[in-house]
Amino acid sequence: MKVRLVDITNIIRSKNAGPYELTFDLMFKTPEWFEKVCHAKVISEELICEKYKIQPDDIIKIVEFAPASAIKITIIRPIPSGSLGETDVYGAQQHAPLLDLEFEL
Repeated sequence: MKVRLVDITNIIRSKNAGPYELTFDLMFKTPEWFEKVCHAKVISEELICEKYKIQPDDIIKIVEFAPASAIKITIIRPIPSGSLGETDVYGAQQHAPLLDLEFEL
C-alpha cells in the first residue's frame, strides 16, 4: 500500500538543535503507523541524504522513539544559524522536503 507521510503523521516539523544542528520530528497518528514505518525502514540515512543533499557523515542520529510514536532526525546544519547566507535562522522551514514523501508499506 502506498502512503504519504503527511497522511499518517500529526506533526512534521524542523527546528534548531543549537546553531550547528537541525532536528526533524515526525509524530505519527497511531502507534500502528509508527511501527509500520519503523519496520519498513523507510526513514533511513539514504532517504535523508537524498532529500537534503548531504553525506551520511552529516547525519548525527535517527532515533525511533516508541513511547511518543515519533522519529527524530538530527543533522549538521549546512550553514550555521545566523551566519551570512543562511535563510532560516530558526530552522523552522527545513522540513519541507519531507512533506511530499510517499512510500510503500
